[in-house]
Amino acid sequence: MSARELLPEAQLEDHGLLRFLTCGSVDDGKSTLIGRLLLDSKGLLADQITGLEAASRRRGLPEIDLSLLTDGLLAEREQGITIDVAYRYFATPARKFIIGDSPGHAQYTRNMVTAASTADVAVLLVDARHGLQPQTRRHAYLARWVGIPRVVLAVNKIDLVDDARGAFERIRTQFHQFATGLGFAEVREIPLSALRGDMVVERGDVLRWYRGPTLLQYLESAPARHDEQAQPLRFPVQRVVRVAGGNAQPGSGYEIGEFRGYQGTIASGRVHLGDAVVALPAGTRAHVTEILTPDGPLQQAGADMAVTLRLDTQIDLSRGDLLAAEDALPYHGQDIAAEVCWFDGEPLVPERPYLIKHGCATVRARFAALDHRIDVDSLRLVERPQTLHMNDIARVQLRAQHPLAVDPYTSNRTTGAFIIIDEATNRTVAAGTVR
Repeated sequence: MSARELLPEAQLEDHGLLRFLTCGSVDDGKSTLIGRLLLDSKGLLADQITGLEAASRRRGLPEIDLSLLTDGLLAEREQGITIDVAYRYFATPARKFIIGDSPGHAQYTRNMVTAASTADVAVLLVDARHGLQPQTRRHAYLARWVGIPRVVLAVNKIDLVDDARGAFERIRTQFHQFATGLGFAEVREIPLSALRGDMVVERGDVLRWYRGPTLLQYLESAPARHDEQAQPLRFPVQRVVRVAGGNAQPGSGYEIGEFRGYQGTIASGRVHLGDAVVALPAGTRAHVTEILTPDGPLQQAGADMAVTLRLDTQIDLSRGDLLAAEDALPYHGQDIAAEVCWFDGEPLVPERPYLIKHGCATVRARFAALDHRIDVDSLRLVERPQTLHMNDIARVQLRAQHPLAVDPYTSNRTTGAFIIIDEATNRTVAAGTVR
């Protein structure tokens, strides 16, 4: 019985929701680790376990293959790799979790960035037999690039090396030498065996020299990445609607008489009745007179809430425009300094125009300059590259055809992020963050 099972339920503190992802190089055991977490924490139903056992027998395996739980696509099961991002949900008495299992192959780096963009903690797996790999370093850099403050260096397959403690210490030292400059708020190192279950949920018997927490113990107490500082209002307009008096329903919050409403999801901050806002790109000042939802009117609303705003001034806004707090406006212009991660198999052609999708806005843009590329193995800067290839990360200068309202990514992860699209193929070729 684990120590956490000995505690009375009344003594367990609810730490809320934690989103974390598993990442690292291919075959380091990410999917198996998630399967072990779910199995040993009693997060699987009996029919799920029966299905895993049957699938493992069909593959001729003597024991249950826990990786099959997340490798759900047929192509993944046939190849034994993870291609898509698989999400799983489970809970313990102390916390609820959302897990993102990201692919380890270099050609699926874009999937890893997708999973990392909403995660609070990155669990970075390393095979104890092979040590740090190029993809290990790349995933560590990308995790910090998208703002994840905490990383767990999970040294997996520790039971397969002769000098387990020595191998753990070597990998730990190598990673700290690499990650010192990345600025993580916390790096926690945990040796474990996802296949056997040692130091995942239970401590096991083979790693007695390790005195720290198990992976689950750490995840149950790790702070979630909620924005603690107050952020100014950012309201990207998704839709402009006209509400006629004849369509108004009693108690809906809509007054008799036609008016223009602006619908969207609040990206950051709060909005109150009477607040002064500025509409961009028009630059027009207005006040909020109504905050409407399907359940009725509100006095105020916060981030992640979908609302319809009514203003005291008729403004010609459209999808892609932004309502911002009057006393804390974003940068609004055509020249944007950014870092981008190139995803596409075809290299960047700097002379060509691309599309930037920022929030609900899509504008044409070109690469005005490539300042430098970042060598993720050494964190060395390669000045003035001629182009970017798959998985390259670089500091660039973009010139948009029309002004965009943006914030630095470090202060706002919604208005500070964008994707780049090849308008000829409609492929997403890169993701970027505003500097």
